Amino acid sequence: MTTLAAGPRRSTHTPAHRLTFAHLLRSEAVKVLSLRSTWWSLGVTAAMSVGMSLLIALATSDTGGAMAPTNVILAPTQFTMLVAGILGAIVVTGEYSTGMIRSTLTAEPRRGAVLLAKAMVVAATMMVTTVVIYAVAMAVTAPMMQAPVDWATPADSVVPLGFGVLSMACFTLMGVGFGFLLRSGAGAIAVTVGVLFVLPIVLSLFSIAGPEWMWIVESAKYLPVNAAGALTQPGAQDLLEPALTLAGWVVGPLALGWIALRTRDA
Repeated sequence: MTTLAAGPRRSTHTPAHRLTFAHLLRSEAVKVLSLRSTWWSLGVTAAMSVGMSLLIALATSDTGGAMAPTNVILAPTQFTMLVAGILGAIVVTGEYSTGMIRSTLTAEPRRGAVLLAKAMVVAATMMVTTVVIYAVAMAVTAPMMQAPVDWATPADSVVPLGFGVLSMACFTLMGVGFGFLLRSGAGAIAVTVGVLFVLPIVLSLFSIAGPEWMWIVESAKYLPVNAAGALTQPGAQDLLEPALTLAGWVVGPLALGWIALRTRDA
């Protein structure tokens, strides 16, 4: 009697509480896109990107400069990267602060699948938003540029813009990883801003020191923002090293976040 009663409970309980990955993706998309913070973050990113590109185009046209149109579109990334990283962090930590993460993990016990689905949804959202932002920025700055974007030369147009879209997704995924690792909104945001913004400034300060400290300045190229800058530079040739660097900054936090998610209670 005991054996017969225990068998059906084991065979029916797991499927009843396990979602397919497609359902999990839809669930995460609903959660992410229903948050006000998501739309505020995307709105701030769009306003900063288009506004700064417009100001740069106006400034270069007034001074007779000939700044490349692709650089005009990509220049705001050094600021909007912070919003992207913060968005990735708060999407995760918001679930921990409300306790919704427990419901998520009850519906889908495979914690790696939860992390993967959330990362895919947030990255896709940022990539689509960035593509739209670039299109709008190109449209509003085109009348002020001396020359249009040279689409016939991919190295000066498609490649840097494509890496720009990818870089914004990478910054967002870093925030996701730090969010799962730290579970605290303030902590995840602080670490994300520290890595993306503060650390490059700190390393650059060593440029005023003696030659024996130059290795610290040179190591700054392995920071995510500098790797993204190398990838988005029009006409850049050596793309492998910065691409691997940026990928490492994504895989590292996500792997640490996955370990924390697997080993700690929600």
